Amino acid sequence: MRRPKPIKGFKRLVKRSPEIAEAVHETTSGGIIWRRNAKTNEIELLLIQDAKHRWTIPKGHVEPGEDPKRTAEREISEETGLKDMKVMSWLGKVNFRYRRNHTLVLMTMHIYLVQGLGDSDDLKGEEWLTDLKWMPANEAIDKIAYEDIGKLLLLGLKRVRDAKL
Repeated sequence: MRRPKPIKGFKRLVKRSPEIAEAVHETTSGGIIWRRNAKTNEIELLLIQDAKHRWTIPKGHVEPGEDPKRTAEREISEETGLKDMKVMSWLGKVNFRYRRNHTLVLMTMHIYLVQGLGDSDDLKGEEWLTDLKWMPANEAIDKIAYEDIGKLLLLGLKRVRDAKL
């Protein structure tokens, strides 16, 4: 059987990624942060907007010897400036993978339900964030960029409503 001739100029249009040389496992932790609006009593969620303008939750890498719950508190504080909070419960984890140059990164993200306390309007996001804000729960559900985080966000809201907090 004869092989068909390649299409002229096609090879220069195809861009191949470099081979994967290794796979690494990394763990992150973050929080779905909620509060009741003092004026309307509605549940609001705190979301951050990353450098690619995607709305998500504050999260970051678990440091060696650090508990994921502690990581969630640290990352929330660092990324949003929120100091007074209560980690209520672990909601679950999200597993995903992505490519970083020649490395396949296998990521596990722990997500906690966190109540914003005290002066939760006094926020100061890190420089790399394009925005951060409290928004009504329905708006936050519509804006969250990642489906798996969105599912845990719904679970967190159910827990808040069921507990009548």
